[in-house]
Amino acid sequence: MSHHALDEIEQLTNKALLEHGADPFAASEVARAVRAAEGYGNKICGLYYVESYCLQLKSGRVKGDVKPVVTHPRPATIHVDAGFGFAQPAFAHGLTPALEAAQQFGTATLAIGHAHTCTSLGYFTEQIAREGCIGIGFTNASPIVAAPGGKSRIIGTNPIAFSVPKASGEIAMHFDQSTTAVALGKITMAKTMGHKIPLGWALDAKGQPTTDPDAALLGSLVSVGGHKGWGFGLMAEILAAGMTGSVLSKNVKPLKAPDGPPHDLGQFYILIDPGASSVFDAHVMALQTAATQDAGARLPGQHRQMREEVEVDDRTWTRLLQLAEGA
Repeated sequence: MSHHALDEIEQLTNKALLEHGADPFAASEVARAVRAAEGYGNKICGLYYVESYCLQLKSGRVKGDVKPVVTHPRPATIHVDAGFGFAQPAFAHGLTPALEAAQQFGTATLAIGHAHTCTSLGYFTEQIAREGCIGIGFTNASPIVAAPGGKSRIIGTNPIAFSVPKASGEIAMHFDQSTTAVALGKITMAKTMGHKIPLGWALDAKGQPTTDPDAALLGSLVSVGGHKGWGFGLMAEILAAGMTGSVLSKNVKPLKAPDGPPHDLGQFYILIDPGASSVFDAHVMALQTAATQDAGARLPGQHRQMREEVEVDDRTWTRLLQLAEGA
């Protein structure tokens, strides 16, 4: 293990993406997202994905040189066609008009269609909140979740994210979570490291609980809270696919595979301007005070801190250096 500054991580990631075919804007937006993921300790959405980004740029599974197309089907409805490119630059193109619509009408939606995986969904809702709006986000992913009582993969881990602003411009509350007991990346990381997984995370191909990550990857993940999490996963699926024109999870191939069809995933955001409520900030602060009255208690995301230097395993760092040189 070695320690590296976020500036260095962002610069090398940007260089690696450029070397493999991304244009400067796409490369900078994706590198910025990788930086944030690493800085917040979200390893699954950080450098862990950079090699697959580069290999998929080379194979054409993700297009690094497309310009997202922004349309306004209705005054408070913003749609961005990512053109089978990265989600990060597509969101960047849609954020400003979506914020303007939310500020004018109180509520607006931002649909990102035909995009690569966005990895950290909360990275985007946090940007909405830092501009003064409540951000709610949904996305879908490759199929790995069966209906309760079943064993056939129907939907993905299908995360939901929620970010709430303070009047001061800070974040009052923030969470980003899969609708499964655990994110798929934790299973794949356990496999890579040769670790077992806890019971309750996954089922094998026969629908039986397993601690073997290989068996889990051949089976399905468990929805958090059983049928309750399954319902939230379906909600995310309907919004992420149905409202963006992107594919259903069941038709998405493994996200990190170097070859194959584009991800064609969707992300759907709801932006709410709390300015119409004269008591919004006071109520948020009162809730925060009540929730933190007990030692160790907090609101989700309340004490998140961005680190400027993080630990990276040697194998990941060596591969990043190789990718930055075009290997």
